Amino acid sequence: MGGPSAEREVSLSSGRECATALVGEGFEVVELDAGPDLYARLSEINPDVVFNALHGRWGEDGCVQGVLEWMRIPYTHSGVLASALAMDKQRSKDVFRTAGLPIADSVILPKADVMADHVMKPPYVVKPNNEGSSVGIYLVMEGTNTPPQLSDDMPDQVMVEQYVAGRELTVTVMGDRALTVTEILTDGWYDYDAKYKPGGSWHVLPAEIPSEIFELCLDYAMRAHKVLGCKGVSRTDYRWDDTKGRDGLFLLETNTQPGMTPTSLVPEQAEFRGLSFGQLCAWMVEDASCDR
Repeated sequence: MGGPSAEREVSLSSGRECATALVGEGFEVVELDAGPDLYARLSEINPDVVFNALHGRWGEDGCVQGVLEWMRIPYTHSGVLASALAMDKQRSKDVFRTAGLPIADSVILPKADVMADHVMKPPYVVKPNNEGSSVGIYLVMEGTNTPPQLSDDMPDQVMVEQYVAGRELTVTVMGDRALTVTEILTDGWYDYDAKYKPGGSWHVLPAEIPSEIFELCLDYAMRAHKVLGCKGVSRTDYRWDDTKGRDGLFLLETNTQPGMTPTSLVPEQAEFRGLSFGQLCAWMVEDASCDR
């Protein structure tokens, strides 16, 4: 848990919650803040399984998965390739497109070009290609005269993506089944604060949407999970323009390390399907493996 990414605080919260739940399920748990001494600490602890509660770069993009493969320690969530692929938004979109899944148009461009002029007709979104939790997202709406002025900590290459209007929907995949559909409601943009601060968003579970859209969300999430090569738990996010029926449904991204905090969506969906938070965490530990 923890680690050096922009999502460190979310990861620490996830890790604490999961550790407490696993102790309650009878597991012996050691909490490890992932740092430069990670290999040495893991060698010292010699765990039976690593529960990966890291988020963002190094913990979610195949890096720590590679360390664990090297050490032959079973770990939760997806392996090296699926983790790296899902974290790279543009490459995962290429995979989704090939699989026939509906996605919004996007390009990767130099940050300087994006700040110099509109590179896409507004509305559009600018974001890092390999961050999660809505870190570093800029929304450029219609009527905006000047291009976005991005912060210094944005990477040199950024994704510019067609803005998809509509409702926020999400689906958890757990092993070989998609659990249900949640609609996420906010007073504004579903940003970092809306995701993680109490009261920042509220959830309708199950989503009150037509059965056709509900079933499409479940189907697309399962297909995305499989085509990326994910294992364990993943979560796929959508935007749906309810004025356009099935043509208004777009898959945004698949998250291989979904949040496991008190306000997180995966534990809510698991509970809706009859699994307590402790049982969900225990299932993830029992499901842990190495890729090879």
